[in-house]
Amino acid sequence: MPAIFMVTILTISALYAPQPLLPVIVDSFDVSSTRAAALTTVSFVPLALAPLFYGPFLERFHPLRLLRWGVLLLALSEGLFFLAPEFSQLLLLRLCQGLLIPALLIAAMTYLSTTSIAGQVPRVMATYIAATIVGGLLGRVCSGFLASLWGWRSSFLVLGFSLLAAYLLLLPLEADAPKKETETERSWQLLPQVLGRRLFRRVYLMVFCFFFAFAAIMNFIPFRLYEISGAADEWRVGLIYCGYLMGVVSALSAVRVKERLGSERRVVMLGLSAYLAVLLVMWLPQVPVLFVAMFLFCGAMFLVHATATGWLNRLSDQHKGTVNGLYVASYYGGGMAGSFVPGFVYQAWGWGAFILLLAGVVSAALFLSLGLADS
Repeated sequence: MPAIFMVTILTISALYAPQPLLPVIVDSFDVSSTRAAALTTVSFVPLALAPLFYGPFLERFHPLRLLRWGVLLLALSEGLFFLAPEFSQLLLLRLCQGLLIPALLIAAMTYLSTTSIAGQVPRVMATYIAATIVGGLLGRVCSGFLASLWGWRSSFLVLGFSLLAAYLLLLPLEADAPKKETETERSWQLLPQVLGRRLFRRVYLMVFCFFFAFAAIMNFIPFRLYEISGAADEWRVGLIYCGYLMGVVSALSAVRVKERLGSERRVVMLGLSAYLAVLLVMWLPQVPVLFVAMFLFCGAMFLVHATATGWLNRLSDQHKGTVNGLYVASYYGGGMAGSFVPGFVYQAWGWGAFILLLAGVVSAALFLSLGLADS
């Protein structure tokens, strides 16, 4: 399992490494902030759609095979990103990475949930979420730090070699024989079967909404820092993402919080309420406030994320590939929209309107959580 968690960390690092570098990329390629933000958006497009195919695919093939090939190809893409001379080539590579990353994430989730003891699934999935948080933190902070030392391209070269090391760690793991296709496991028949469960539908919509807001903040907060602070640079922007550390704590505490509150629904409602409150605090134009708020914001988001992931995997005793595929599709569908659409509001009407838009979307997530039944 340590190898799977390492792959998860590096996969998420690859997804988010460009974010703190967006203002530098704007200057390097002479593009607008909205166009630079498309480096995130273009990777979220396949992240939102590909899981609909990968989930059913994993019903028939062992996830370890997908992990090995995916890590190798992702390492290659990072090397090409390091070398690419044109912004359009960066966009194309990010699109390709967006096809690889969901395959790796769904394969990791499916491998962990199917190889774990039934009663330990929520804890294992909480640890998986913690690994994604560590990946998000390292991807952003390390890319900012490396960029301040050796230029923004160096981050992607280091990431490529790290992925090659992860590939070597996967080789000793043994894959079971591939699953055989049966009539009940034909891929497209599984989607309506999973979506036919009311609780699952509401969770997927809720996930879309809360990650919409999260992706928007993560993508545009570098521009906000440059807007309100003359001392902002790549390293300082990277440090704003240290709030992810609180996400690790809350994800690993999710099962304990659920035991104390009595149900996943109560944990989700508590987390979303705190998430909304902290989001409104981020309206204030002070760097120290934003820095502290990021800890609380990440803590609330990942408490909900870890709880929702464990909840769905606990309730699904079969077709976990499809269940997790739809979850990843909903999660990154929200990320795709959130990484791009709020940028137009920010450019046209400023940070206040941007925050109000996100508050409305999070309120919709909170409303959806009210209709979830305890299970």
